[in-house]
Amino acid sequence: MNAKWFSILALIVAATFFFSLSSCGFNQHLVSISIAPSTVTFGSVDPSLYVDFSATGTYEHPPKTIDITNMVTWGSDTPQVAQFTSPGVLSPNLTCGTAGVSASFYDSPNLVSSNSATITVDGPASSGCTPAGPQPILTLDFAGSGTGTVTGGISCSSPSSCNEQFTTGSTIVLTATPTGSSTFAGWSGCTSTSGANSSICTVMLEINTTVTATFD
Repeated sequence: MNAKWFSILALIVAATFFFSLSSCGFNQHLVSISIAPSTVTFGSVDPSLYVDFSATGTYEHPPKTIDITNMVTWGSDTPQVAQFTSPGVLSPNLTCGTAGVSASFYDSPNLVSSNSATITVDGPASSGCTPAGPQPILTLDFAGSGTGTVTGGISCSSPSSCNEQFTTGSTIVLTATPTGSSTFAGWSGCTSTSGANSSICTVMLEINTTVTATFD
C-alpha cells in the first residue's frame, strides 16, 4: 500500500474513532413519555376502586425505551374527581365528573410531559352524578269523583294533571290531601306508600313514570 492510501485510511479510522467518542460523550436524555390506558371509566365514587397506569419513556444517546412508571411524577387536573394514591395507581375521590391525568419527568434542562388520559367517574344521583341521556319525567294524574291536591316533589290540584323532569335515580315523595267533603281513595304507580290512609307516595324515578291519585 502506498503512502497516499495509507494516509487516507488512517484519516478514516481516526474520524470514525473521533465521532464514536463524540457520540458517547452525549448524556442520555428522555425525549418523550407515553402513558396508558388512554381512557378509564369508574362506575361510582368509591375510593377502593383503582386502575394501574404505566409510563413508558423513550431516550436518546443511545436510544432505548423503558418502563418509568415509578420514576415519573403523576398528576390529575381535577383531584376531587380522581387522584393518584401511589405511583401509577389511580382511584375515584370525592365526586363525579371528568379529569385529565398525565405524567412528567424533569430531565435537566427539560421538563418532559406525557400524553393526557381521560378519567370519567359516573354513578347514581345520590353521589351527585347526572347520568347521560334524557332525564325521566314524572307525570301526576287524578282519578275519582272527588277533589284534592298533591304536594311534594311535584305539586298540583285535581282535576288537571301535571308533570316535571327529574334526575335519574331521584326519590320523589308526594302527599295527597283531599279537599272539601272528598276523601283520598289511593295511589297507583308508586314505588311504595305510607302514612295515614296510605296518603304518602314514594317514587324511585329511573324512567318516565305516571302516578295517579284517586279522590272520591
